[in-house]
Amino acid sequence: MHSHPGGADAASRNKIIYMPGFPPNSRWELIDNYANHCGGIKWTNERIQAADGTDLAMAVTTVPMQKGKFPTDKKDARAHVYVLYFQGLVPHINVSFRDSQLIWAPRKRRFDTATIAGSVMGASKRYWTSRGRPSEAGLRRDAEAGARWISEYHKQLYGPDRDAPLPILLLWGQSIGCGVATNLAATGKIPQNLSVRGLLLETPFLSVRTMLETLYPQKWLPYKHLWPFLRNHLDSWTNMETIAQAAREKGSPPPSMYILEAERDELVPPEHAERLLEKCQDLGLPVERVKSPAAFHSDAIMRVEGKRLAALGIVRLTQKTLDVG
Repeated sequence: MHSHPGGADAASRNKIIYMPGFPPNSRWELIDNYANHCGGIKWTNERIQAADGTDLAMAVTTVPMQKGKFPTDKKDARAHVYVLYFQGLVPHINVSFRDSQLIWAPRKRRFDTATIAGSVMGASKRYWTSRGRPSEAGLRRDAEAGARWISEYHKQLYGPDRDAPLPILLLWGQSIGCGVATNLAATGKIPQNLSVRGLLLETPFLSVRTMLETLYPQKWLPYKHLWPFLRNHLDSWTNMETIAQAAREKGSPPPSMYILEAERDELVPPEHAERLLEKCQDLGLPVERVKSPAAFHSDAIMRVEGKRLAALGIVRLTQKTLDVG
């Protein structure tokens, strides 16, 4: 008896790729569990809904400007940076811990931070207290729901005034989350008042297919030959072409790319980041590649230099947006 392609076999493959049940307690974690690790940054749990009706959880924080001002006075903010973060395989709500460590750092950098406001949204991608089970199609809808929430939040915060701060949408993906981020930038439905201005790709890989070839190079193993049957591609390599082509067709500046590698990455070979860098250069996409020293795949921004590089990435992606207007 054969399983339907969209039935049990597909569900099993999704579990292998996304591991939604690991760690076992991830579905019951609370933001408050990480409060002591967040350096005073206050996170809230917002509920959003994907286009297919799936109820989703999203961790949200808004960063006060200098002297404790929040970005509610239009004359105080030149732009509002929204960082939409897509986590990697480990599905617990570590966004609050990871990002709180560096969220203040960009304010100390080169541009006039008194004119910049910032918010971070961690979309939980059918993990954590979200409903549903992850698949590439589902994660695409989840990412789009996160962008819609940001669009509405910006309207509520500043109203329809033409003098409202420029919304700068940056997408940050970690590991498998890089594929979600590039999917959204390439083919996702983005509200009209937003556009993707930059992508921070932390420990990215080229595609699920290339990872199969990397993890199972042996000729006698069948895994690398299974790619024609994949329902999940997460193909950042191809997405770069779509992103560049869309920018050319619109006559608008393309989003900038910031690739953050882990020097001792035990999962993704450095050739993946190198090929992504060369692809961006060939396509005319602004790109920078940096490396977190001595870091492994899952702790690239847990180290001091990695935090600095990630914060610098947010700053540079923001600055490039401001430079082109």
